[in-house]
Amino acid sequence: TGEQSNCSEGPEGSPRPICRSRIQGMPVGTAEKSNPEMEAMEASSQKPEGNGNAAEIEKEQTRNAEPAPQLENTSSAPPQTTKERDPPKELDKLYACKWKNGTEATARVVERRQGKNGKWEYYMHYEEYDRRLDEWVEADRLGDEVVKHKSKDSPMPVTDSGQKMTRTQKRKFDEINTTTSADVDPTTAALEHEREQATKVKNIQVVELGSYEMDTWYYSPYPEEFSKCTKLYLCEYCLKYFRKSRTLDRHKTKCDWRHPPGDEIYRDGEISMFEVDGKKAKIYCQSLCLLSKLFLDHKTLYYDVEPFHFYVLTEVDNSGCHVVGYFSKEKDSPDDHNLACIMVLPPHQRKRYGRFLISFSYELSKKEGRVGTPERPLSDLGLLGYRSYWKSVLLDVLCKHKGNLSIKDISLMTAIKPDDIITTLQSMGLIKYWKGQHLISVSPKVIEEHLSRQSKATLSFDESKLTWIPPQQVPGTKKPLVNKYK
Repeated sequence: TGEQSNCSEGPEGSPRPICRSRIQGMPVGTAEKSNPEMEAMEASSQKPEGNGNAAEIEKEQTRNAEPAPQLENTSSAPPQTTKERDPPKELDKLYACKWKNGTEATARVVERRQGKNGKWEYYMHYEEYDRRLDEWVEADRLGDEVVKHKSKDSPMPVTDSGQKMTRTQKRKFDEINTTTSADVDPTTAALEHEREQATKVKNIQVVELGSYEMDTWYYSPYPEEFSKCTKLYLCEYCLKYFRKSRTLDRHKTKCDWRHPPGDEIYRDGEISMFEVDGKKAKIYCQSLCLLSKLFLDHKTLYYDVEPFHFYVLTEVDNSGCHVVGYFSKEKDSPDDHNLACIMVLPPHQRKRYGRFLISFSYELSKKEGRVGTPERPLSDLGLLGYRSYWKSVLLDVLCKHKGNLSIKDISLMTAIKPDDIITTLQSMGLIKYWKGQHLISVSPKVIEEHLSRQSKATLSFDESKLTWIPPQQVPGTKKPLVNKYK
């Protein structure tokens, strides 16, 4: 994420275009200009004295001027190579494309353009990889066209190295790829296709926020005058965006913000959480949504932020509170959604912040006395984060509580929706369906095996450091559930 990608320059180490403005120290076109003058001088020197035959004189001048086109051809620029004369690659075709590390992968041409040097550049989507890896490449990184033949058999999924997956790898693969085209209704499928077409090419390649420079992943609908910029500069406190670094520098001298514009509801050492009302800080929340869209594929909330609360996670130091991630939540959700959108900036991923934000959303649900579930669809990384959180919470409950427990009991204890509990226990093989009821079938040995696989390095939530009062219940909504196990 720290590397800046400049697609107009091509891959690292590529030779610069050869300058052909001069040939052997003489400007191009000098030979063409001087040759007719030389021919005229030669013709005049060979002109017969006196009153000769005019037809013979004209014939002699024409014969002397014939070599001029040959001189122009010999003095012209060297002929283009075969690769330079090749027509541009066709759209929506598969080609062998080189990664930056030199290895090859099959990629599809999504869009094409001509660069400043006149060479064709192509926006490539690597097959079987997420769109976050799409990029602009030059023609010299593309190989021959790849033709795929449909196979009747459905082979076992393979890893990147080409080997067959183990059962553990296959289970993780199935957890991510749970939605098929048959599970989606035609209207949703049509809207998804329309969204993909409108956002297939990311408009901003790099964004600078504070001390980090991040390669973007997806398209974001910034205003037109900003979306045409290759690089965007953001203030790390108020999140205003600029096209030039010097404009950002001038803004920094005037900006007196040092934390998000909301109430601090949690502080634990260097970690701080702010609750921002989308109605009171509309511009800030819109800027936060536009920034997050650069790293989220399935996000539709950009400007209508008033019905949401935003919970912004920051790292605190002497200079202020620096944004590392956030999640949003509807103020009043009829579908029991306790999280609408979640995002952790790339430089701060793999620090357990995503899991902390998920845990924080369920702690708020417990304060409200409700069960909650995230809004669908989840991204691939979001689904992995939730599956990991649900597994660890359920295993912890089963390990600590002896005796019989029902799905409803676990739901009241954890604020996790019963449907999410059932699917998670099924993925671990700990639940069975018998005589119309879901029964939890688990032994101490099975629990120990699952707990041994869980990561121990977690950013824990301290309930005593949460200073948050649930909003008053809106008349006509569901009554909060009473947790008798708390």
